[in-house]
Amino acid sequence: MDAAMLKPVPRPGIMDIAAYVPGKEHAPGVARVFKLSSNETPLGASPKALDAFRQSAGHLEIYPDGQAMQLRTAIAETHGLNPANLICGNGSDELLGLICHVYLGAGDEAIITEHGFLVYKIQIMGAGATPVTVKEKDCRVDVDAILAAVTDKTKLVFIANPGNPTGTYVPASEIRRLHAGLPKNVILVLDAAYAEYVRAHDFEAGIELVSSSHNVVMSRTFSKAYGLAALRIGWMYGPADILDALNRVRGPFNLNAPAIAAGSAAIRDQAFIAKAVEHNSEWRVKLTEAFEALGLKVTPSVTNFVLIHFPDVEGKRAPEADDFLTSRGYILRAVKGYGFPNALRMTVGSEEANLGVIATLKEFMGKA
Repeated sequence: MDAAMLKPVPRPGIMDIAAYVPGKEHAPGVARVFKLSSNETPLGASPKALDAFRQSAGHLEIYPDGQAMQLRTAIAETHGLNPANLICGNGSDELLGLICHVYLGAGDEAIITEHGFLVYKIQIMGAGATPVTVKEKDCRVDVDAILAAVTDKTKLVFIANPGNPTGTYVPASEIRRLHAGLPKNVILVLDAAYAEYVRAHDFEAGIELVSSSHNVVMSRTFSKAYGLAALRIGWMYGPADILDALNRVRGPFNLNAPAIAAGSAAIRDQAFIAKAVEHNSEWRVKLTEAFEALGLKVTPSVTNFVLIHFPDVEGKRAPEADDFLTSRGYILRAVKGYGFPNALRMTVGSEEANLGVIATLKEFMGKA
């Protein structure tokens, strides 16, 4: 008997996918741990969001609103959008997966960049399509390289803007040039998970381009600046035709009621977000300057994390630094899977955590 008939077998291609591995959370034997590996905000969630969550928790027997109208309305009012052009999901990851599921199949291609979010490749392959990876230039997305990779098989182009784990961004003019060079049947997916942190004058999250196009979508998340990572809330802004297609396969209750309530309250509390962004901007600069003073290279970042490159010297490389930091209770993110075997990504944390990492790396580099 054929061995494939003896047990269930996934369809071809599934077992070729490298499963996503989150950043580590634990430091065995260490009494106090500072987790700086997942780009979570040190300020937590808005008190108004926490209150809304608690109130919603008193009615867990009721199904959530399958259309998440409360949340879509809050997002629309905050950003000046039409709720009809919004779709919410169980994290932006779900929505990125949906667009692959709906628009990709065997024989199709989707373009990703060298250091792009690993979930893109996973979802593309999960849909049975082929990911096409293009090189970046100095940790920055290369628009010309993307346009050169487009073929008649291309159906999607994924851009994380700002990028993760690089922290760099693509100026609005370059995003518009990219869009202008794409065939009209290709969807440009702008993943703006870190847009709240960007203060560059030439940056656009994607709202303007989506509003004026029929083949661009923008995804956002409540997991970063809004401090609601545990609730898994994402949203996407896009043309009505694309959202209509996604809603046909979206789970009917894909967002739970406490998440809808907390997200709605969180996005209306922009004063709290301003404090989170101010803390981040201040410490991102301080961390960059401190690490560079130790002789480490830091990729210029506009996000809530920094990518730290270590010297190619025995005993001073990223893996050794990672072990040293972990032994002291500071957990950073190894990014070998993103093409940076000799770098660590550090989330901007609390003042205590940030100062602790600076002191620990100073000791590691022999400059204490």
